[in-house]
Amino acid sequence: MKNIRTLRRDFHVDMTTVQTYPQQGKFLEKRNGYTPQAGRIPLRSTTILAVRRNGQVAIGGDGQVTLGDIAIKHSARKIRKIHDDRVLIGFAGSASDAITLYENLEKKLEKYRGHLQKSAVELAREWRTDRMLRQVDALLIAADASDSYLISGQGDVIAPDDDVLAIGSGASIALSAARALLKYSALTAPELIAEALQITSEICIYTNARIEVETIKT
Repeated sequence: MKNIRTLRRDFHVDMTTVQTYPQQGKFLEKRNGYTPQAGRIPLRSTTILAVRRNGQVAIGGDGQVTLGDIAIKHSARKIRKIHDDRVLIGFAGSASDAITLYENLEKKLEKYRGHLQKSAVELAREWRTDRMLRQVDALLIAADASDSYLISGQGDVIAPDDDVLAIGSGASIALSAARALLKYSALTAPELIAEALQITSEICIYTNARIEVETIKT
C-alpha cells in the first residue's frame, strides 16, 4: 500500500499532466520543479456583498462552489461573525486559504483590542510580506459597527466611498445592483443584499440563489 506522501505526489503528477484547463491566476513559487497552480482546474466560487445602511451593516454570500464547469457544492458557508460577533467577514477564493486569513484577522483583532482598521492594515502588510501568506489566494471583506474594508494579498486595504463592497465571481453585478437599490429603494441592509445577490445569481453562472446574510447594528 502506498503511503500518504506517495499518494499526494501521484495526485500532483496527475493534476499537472492533464492540461484540460488553462492556468488561472498567478504562479506560485516552484517547489522541486512543481508549480502548484500550473494546469490546475480553476476553482471558482462566490459572490460576497457588504452594505451599510440605516444603523445596520450586513454581509451576504451565495453557496456555490464551481470546479471547472461543474457546480460541486451549493451550500458552502462563506460569511461569518468573529470577535464576539462584533465583526462580519466574507471571503472569496480557496476555502482553506480564506480560513487561514480569517484566523489571522481574528488574532490581529485580539492583539489590537478590536480595532478593525489597524488589524486590517497589519493583516495586509503581513499577507504581502510573509513567505507563506504570500501563497494564499483569496480576498476578504471585513466590517464592524463603524468601518468596512476589502483586504487583498497585494497589500490593499480599501474602504468604500458609498458603503458598498463586493468581491468574487459576480462582484461587478452585485455592486451595480446594490448601488441601484441603495438609490431607488427603501430596503434595509439585509434585504438589499438578498435582492442584489438574487439578481447576481440570475446572471453569474458561478453564483447561486442559496443566499446567507449576517447583520450587526451600527
